[in-house]
Amino acid sequence: MTAPDAGARRLRIAMVSNYLPSDSKMGVGYQAHAMATELARRGHEVVMFSPSSAVEGAEYAHRAVPVIGSLRTFRFALALREQDFSGFDVIHAHGDDYWLWRRRAPVHVRTMHGSCFEEALRIRGAKERLRMLLLGVTETLATLVADRTVLVSPGTRRWMPWVSTVVPNGVDIDRLATRVPKAERPTVLFVGTWGARKRGSLLAEAFLRDVVPRVPDAELRMVTRDAPADLPPTVRALGRLDDAELAEEYGRAWVFCLPSTYEGFGIPYAEAMAAGVPVVATPNIGARFVTDGGRAGVLVAPESLGLAIADVLSDPERRTALGEAGLRRAAAFDLRRVVDAYERIYRDGLGRRATRRRRR
Repeated sequence: MTAPDAGARRLRIAMVSNYLPSDSKMGVGYQAHAMATELARRGHEVVMFSPSSAVEGAEYAHRAVPVIGSLRTFRFALALREQDFSGFDVIHAHGDDYWLWRRRAPVHVRTMHGSCFEEALRIRGAKERLRMLLLGVTETLATLVADRTVLVSPGTRRWMPWVSTVVPNGVDIDRLATRVPKAERPTVLFVGTWGARKRGSLLAEAFLRDVVPRVPDAELRMVTRDAPADLPPTVRALGRLDDAELAEEYGRAWVFCLPSTYEGFGIPYAEAMAAGVPVVATPNIGARFVTDGGRAGVLVAPESLGLAIADVLSDPERRTALGEAGLRRAAAFDLRRVVDAYERIYRDGLGRRATRRRRR
C-alpha cells in the first residue's frame, strides 16, 4: 500500500460514477474504479456512489444509488440530490453532478472525460445527437457547480475554455509492463465495440482488405462483445477479458489499433503504449493527446488505416522505435502520478476553504 504524504491526514472521499466495470464497458467506469482503488490503498476512506453494482473484490466501499427507467444519466443526477454527503471531505464526480449546486462537502471536484458537444458532431441519429447536446449542457452546468473542474486532455478546452486544469487518465504501468512472449504470427489488437464510435467493423474491413494481402499470416484479435458470429478465421472476437488476460493480450500484440471517431482521452491507447505496443489510430482528440501529436504513435485517416498497419507489421525497426516512444510517453499516464495530482487538488481545495473560514 502506498502511504499518504507525511503529515497528511486521511480523507473521506465520495467518488461518483454512473458506470463501473461490474456492469458497463464504459472507460469512465474503469477509470473511476482504478482511482478509487489507488486512493483506498493510500489509506483514504473512499465510498463509490453508483447505480452500477459493486465491483467484486473492490478495496473501497460502495453505496448503491438505484435508478429505474430510461434516461438513466438524468435520473442518476436527480437521485444524487437525495444522497447524504455530510461527513465527506471531498466529492469527486466523474459525471452527473450538475444538480449538486449547494456545497455538499468542503471540496467538490469534477473530472470531464471528454465533451458531449464534441461527440454530438460525430454521432449518428437525430435522437442520439439531441441526447448528446443535452448532456453537453449539463457538463457546462457542472463546471459552474464544482469547486474545481479537471479535463483529461487539452482538446476538450475547446468547449470549456474557462477550465485550465488538465490531469490525464491513468493506467497501471506495473500490470501492463508484464512481459510475455510476442505472438508468433503478426498480431493486431483492438479493444472496444464493433459498432458506434469505436468502429471495430471499420478496422476489420481494413484489415481484410489491406493487411491480409500484404501480411497473409496476420491475425486481428478483438476484445469486444458485440462482433458478429460469422467472422473469418483471421479475425477473432475475444469477448470480455479480465485485467490479467487483457495485459497478456497487449503483451502478445505486434500492433494496437483503435480507430474511434472520438475519444476524450482513450485509455486503451495509453495501456498499449505502457505495454510497449505500437499504436495506430485515427486522429481524434484523445489519440492526438495520448500519442503526443503522433510522435509516440501513428495517426492516419480511416481510408489509410489498413495500409498503415501493414507498414508497421512489416517493419521490425519501426515497431521497435514506436514501442520505445510509446513507453516513454506512457510514463505521463502512470496511475500513481495521476492520483498524486488529484490528492494535491483535494488538499489545495481544503486549504483554501480553511483560509476563507479563518478570514471570516
